[in-house]
Amino acid sequence: MDLASIVGMIGAIGFIVLAMILGGGIAMFVDVPSIAIVFGGSTFVLLSNYTLPQFISAGKIAGKAFSFKIETPEELIEKIVELADSARKGGFLALEEAEIGNPFLQKGVDLLVDGHDGEVVRATLSKDIQLTTERHEMGAGIFKTLGDIAPAMGMIGTLVGLVAMLSNMDDPKSIGPAMAVALLTTLYGAFLANVIALPMSHKLGLRVEEEKLNQSLIMDGVLGIQDGQNPKVIEGVLRNYLAASKREIDTEE
Repeated sequence: MDLASIVGMIGAIGFIVLAMILGGGIAMFVDVPSIAIVFGGSTFVLLSNYTLPQFISAGKIAGKAFSFKIETPEELIEKIVELADSARKGGFLALEEAEIGNPFLQKGVDLLVDGHDGEVVRATLSKDIQLTTERHEMGAGIFKTLGDIAPAMGMIGTLVGLVAMLSNMDDPKSIGPAMAVALLTTLYGAFLANVIALPMSHKLGLRVEEEKLNQSLIMDGVLGIQDGQNPKVIEGVLRNYLAASKREIDTEE
């Protein structure tokens, strides 16, 4: 569970709602036509930018911004060194019995057990990294697109409201409410983009980088095992993926 995402989004919404309450009450900030234009319109414009399966997958992808379990690089290094030690003592076939929780690492080990050479292992894992990164970047891109669409839909709603206001200039009492409705769509568009869509896009982008780093680390570790390198050498190479401060601490240990 990513507390930063949850606390950040709830906190932002909370302060906005508090400002509305202090400004006169929530009711004056609720307008159904404006909500329909911004939230409904943005949803369907987003759908027009992607295929239906990609659009449907957005909900599943969104969950990764709040809950995303991934091993730390330190955990992966420890596991790879353990596998390297097993392979050095009993050959690649000894890796068949190893318990591996990471699917990408399991795939790399399976390639070693099957006897593929280094170039095949590198090409296969590199292609897997590329395709995984592209899929995850597409997910982040969906919310980035929504962040671009929402303010534009808010502006469209504002223009609709202004047209309605100008068409009733003969009734001064209707001008104020019509102007309020026009401005609410801009508010909704900015809210959807800056409180929900863009933060989720940025967080999913971080997830992409985290997973890509882990997969690159795993690929280097698997290739080191394939080359028969000493486990200590493999460990030293993989520690380069860690921040300098963590590298120093680990080295002292």
